[in-house]
Amino acid sequence: QVQLVESGGGLVQPGGSLRLSCAASGNFFSGSAMGWYRQAPGKERELVATIRSPSTSYADSVKGRFIISRDIAKKTVYLQMNSLKSEDTAMYYCNFWPTAFDPWGQGTQVTVSA
Repeated sequence: QVQLVESGGGLVQPGGSLRLSCAASGNFFSGSAMGWYRQAPGKERELVATIRSPSTSYADSVKGRFIISRDIAKKTVYLQMNSLKSEDTAMYYCNFWPTAFDPWGQGTQVTVSA
């Protein structure tokens, strides 16, 4: 079974930066396409960024501010988030893409507030 563990979230002021990490373990192809997703209170979970090395893609709302990357050897995916806005406040999750698998990880909370 695959386990996904997200970390790196926190409270940051608008305009600040955070780097999220997602460590994956278990039996899967380490080069599998992965994505970062987020869910804000009262909203549906949305896809934020994907990586299928070497290609990446981003939601319009984060394009130019977020950067997804990975270390295949470590089975870890990263999300560098810059110029954070209050609307980026959400629980962030990583999972496979385009098909996410259960169970999801616990997520990491990002709160952007002055």
